[in-house]
Amino acid sequence: MFTLKTRAEWLKAARRLIDALDARLLLQAVTGQTYAGLMTHPESALSLAEQERLDALLRRRENGEPLAYLLGSADFYGRRFRVSPAVLTPRPETEELAALALEKLAQFPGKARVLDLGTGSGVLAVTLALEHRAAELVAVDLSAAALEVARANAAALGAPVRFLASDWFDALADECFHLIVANPPYIAADDAHLADDGLRFEPRQALTDEADGLTAIRAITAAAPAYLHSGGWLLFEHGWNQGADARALLSATGFDNAQTWRDLSGQERISGGQTPACRR
Repeated sequence: MFTLKTRAEWLKAARRLIDALDARLLLQAVTGQTYAGLMTHPESALSLAEQERLDALLRRRENGEPLAYLLGSADFYGRRFRVSPAVLTPRPETEELAALALEKLAQFPGKARVLDLGTGSGVLAVTLALEHRAAELVAVDLSAAALEVARANAAALGAPVRFLASDWFDALADECFHLIVANPPYIAADDAHLADDGLRFEPRQALTDEADGLTAIRAITAAAPAYLHSGGWLLFEHGWNQGADARALLSATGFDNAQTWRDLSGQERISGGQTPACRR
């Protein structure tokens, strides 16, 4: 016989299978209750529809599917963004890229132009547009499904971003920018982490180049100088062991001040450099 659980009973059972915080967030999402509401009325019974939905979500989370996909949203830089399996889930390292980009933008007086390559859910472009109101944001992605998510996030948060379907720089003609940011696919095809829980649910084309993990970084560093104003910055996220390769590629393509920044765990995660001139 199927027995309906109270909120507390479901939460206790779910915590045996998944992270306690994840279980609580799923319960809040399905019941529409705040944390305080759940704690005030833990004895309230779940409806049949609520329990069926919660049990289905619990099985998916237990199987490793990212919580953000189950909730349909994730937080980034203090804002909530819509996410779907068409885009990567936002990560703390990308928040550090956003903070570094804002630091570089402060160097440019007036209306700086910013390009976000491979925007995905749009978290970088939207965040920079809202945090640096003087900037003009352009964001590109090859995936139509990702652009749909990004446009929805920009509209929901009131961010003035121009989105374009483009394979990196292809749709940008002769435009020039003061800052280019990117979170390209940088995981090597033979990296065992691609089969780990979480990553196997995310869009593979946004994770790996199906080669050594540097294909996109090579393409971006080679082409970016032609799209940057004098003194403009290119900043991109990469793997923990790719800092030396990233700096070498930046220097080989004429960037000045090629350098790498470490994340909060001390790993090399972001590299970038400045271009001496807009080479068009």
